[in-house]
Amino acid sequence: MLSVPTLWVVFLINFLALGLVWTHVMRSYPNFTPARYWTAACFVVSLGAGFGMLRGVMDTKVPLIVGGSTVVLAAYLIAMGVFCFYGRHMSWRLALGATAACSAGLGFFLLVIDSMMMRILIYSVAQAVPIAMTLPLMLSRSGRRNPGARMAAAVAIAMLLVYAVRSGAAIIGVGGELSVVNFNDFQASLVLMLVFLSMTLNFSFLLMAIDRLRSEVESLALIDDLTGIANRRHLLQRMVAQCRTAMQTGEPFTVLAIDLDGFKAINDGHGHAAGDECLRRFSGAAQARLRPGDLFARTGGDEFCVVMPATTLREGAMVARHILEESRALSTQGGDAASAIAIAASIGVAQWTPQVGLHPDRLIAAADAALYNAKKLGKDRYAIHEPKLEPLPPFLEPVRKIA
Repeated sequence: MLSVPTLWVVFLINFLALGLVWTHVMRSYPNFTPARYWTAACFVVSLGAGFGMLRGVMDTKVPLIVGGSTVVLAAYLIAMGVFCFYGRHMSWRLALGATAACSAGLGFFLLVIDSMMMRILIYSVAQAVPIAMTLPLMLSRSGRRNPGARMAAAVAIAMLLVYAVRSGAAIIGVGGELSVVNFNDFQASLVLMLVFLSMTLNFSFLLMAIDRLRSEVESLALIDDLTGIANRRHLLQRMVAQCRTAMQTGEPFTVLAIDLDGFKAINDGHGHAAGDECLRRFSGAAQARLRPGDLFARTGGDEFCVVMPATTLREGAMVARHILEESRALSTQGGDAASAIAIAASIGVAQWTPQVGLHPDRLIAAADAALYNAKKLGKDRYAIHEPKLEPLPPFLEPVRKIA
């Protein structure tokens, strides 16, 4: 038969170790806010276990009340971390109010009416509620995409089942006598199972954090640092996907190849800082003329590209004209030198055709050819790539009349 102080020791050691792990995660990734809640939860459990262990030193029952209440508070901190992970908010009033209610219940059934059964019931329900509140988030469509969230949801369901079994066993008296100092073997095994599941839940949260941080790193790898728009790698990924969609549906899409006119002269005459500011200004102006589904990417230097799904060649030309108007309308604002520099661009417009197929490089080459044509025509304009008509097969050629 395991004693209550022994179980508090198990809580203290395990959650202190988990708290140190989460501390490292929190310090390494300060912008990952959920880690702060999960770190605090581990140390609060350790603190509660420390209070619970004082029951063997102090001749009072208060440490058990404080210890149980702090563990309930830790459960709400865990739930607050999950809510934060999914961009939701859980009120501190709810957490502190539920903890206070649990503390009052534990105190009443320990100091006024000594009922171990009621204390187990209150304690189990108080911990089960915040865990149950996280399940809709972890089982949602967005939550199931995260492997760690799927594991955490499974562990949370297992914990709820254990809490239900523990409460039911205490009510009907399964396992034998219970006391403040000793649990019966059945209750002790359930508590050890909860310790194991709590540790597993924390490791599930670690997997959730790893998956989220990896996704953020992948996103950063697809973004241009200077302008904040997509980079060449993102562009190529989108082009491959768009060509595949066009082959399946036959719906065309249009690509714009953009090059700033005289950008080398801007860098040489005003400095690279002014050149960088011009790139940022142009990116903002061009993006203002694009739809939410369009992809605007910087492919290198002063070169940009736009992918516009479900867009014809004529519609793409209209967008190109609007982008040129925006770049010409960039007026002088502020006192820095970069804001006084006029920005002009040349744009090539090309549309996907069945001849392009699954080869996005062919479409990019067509847009580049139109871009060079716009340069030859005097710059600060757009040009359209007119695809050559493929010759018809001999059996489809019109029949010539014989005189």
